[in-house]
Amino acid sequence: MKPLLVLALVMTLYSCNENQNTVPLYIGTYTSGDSEGIYKLNFNTETGMLTNLTLAATIGNPSFIAYSPNQKYMYAVNEADHGTVSSFRITETGHLTLINTVKSFGGAPCHISVNDSGTKLAASNYSGGNIALYDINEDGSLTEASQVFDHNLPNEKSHAHSAQFFKDVLFVADLGRNAMYKYIKNDTDAYTLKDSSFIKMTPNAGPRHFTFTKNADFIYVINEYASTITAAKKTGNTYEVISNTSTLADGFTDRNDCADIHLSNNEEFLYGSNRGENTIAVFRRDLINGNITKIQNASVHGNWPRNFTLSPDGKFLLVANQKSDNISVFKINDNDGTLSFLHDINIPTPVCLLF
Repeated sequence: MKPLLVLALVMTLYSCNENQNTVPLYIGTYTSGDSEGIYKLNFNTETGMLTNLTLAATIGNPSFIAYSPNQKYMYAVNEADHGTVSSFRITETGHLTLINTVKSFGGAPCHISVNDSGTKLAASNYSGGNIALYDINEDGSLTEASQVFDHNLPNEKSHAHSAQFFKDVLFVADLGRNAMYKYIKNDTDAYTLKDSSFIKMTPNAGPRHFTFTKNADFIYVINEYASTITAAKKTGNTYEVISNTSTLADGFTDRNDCADIHLSNNEEFLYGSNRGENTIAVFRRDLINGNITKIQNASVHGNWPRNFTLSPDGKFLLVANQKSDNISVFKINDNDGTLSFLHDINIPTPVCLLF
């Protein structure tokens, strides 16, 4: 066989192997500086390397992004005083084609989520203090908001920070009202408020983001102001708090604002981000009683870890460091869940990571 033919065959096999080991990672950003919108990187699931940075869509302040369940469409908030929500079609090359944009009906939308059937989207408006619900059409486009839930009171300002669907329930974390809300879908496909305080928060905790086990028997809320994680267990139709655990290392006394939280795929470990201490707090989780025990505070090798994510296979953890303009990659220890820093890559103002 001729040498050039052998080389071509080797390169083809290498390219095929690389493609098999590569998955896309999309990055939401703030665009007040060098960023232009939503970016895309290739992530190697064997090595953890990030390569081939491209601009997937030009859009203002896409600070949170989410897939449709079939991953044919993507949705982004446009975090501004007069906020909007945009829908995109994902092309074969991984670029995003805008479908439509609708009002968020509140200022500074900072989070979105889609239900499992891909028919509803919830947008959380931080400065607007409300949650807007949308119907999703078959072509991935969004209707105008079908419902808007205003949490503001005359003497108490709401900062709705995140909302997630679980079956026919919509859970909401409201940092401003220091409360967790629960909405239930009724027979008309609309949602109605069931409980405005279904988890009892400690004073001035500031619930920001939350995660729950696959069966939603346990919920874990990360609190921005208190730098704690509130763990709650389902009891009947409500949740009973089982613990409030600090995210900070012993002796850390400077300012800290917690941000994001995620469970490992096997639900044995829990991770939370500290902005200020600039760490990921790692917890071991008891699968029976839901209690958590902190085992590590791992430096994020950057500044202000607003959001982080686990790779689809659960082997890596990636952190978006907003103020240092980099994404850090960590290897997750299979046995104890601890993190080992591998490398990082520069990208302007990353604030949301989506595999």
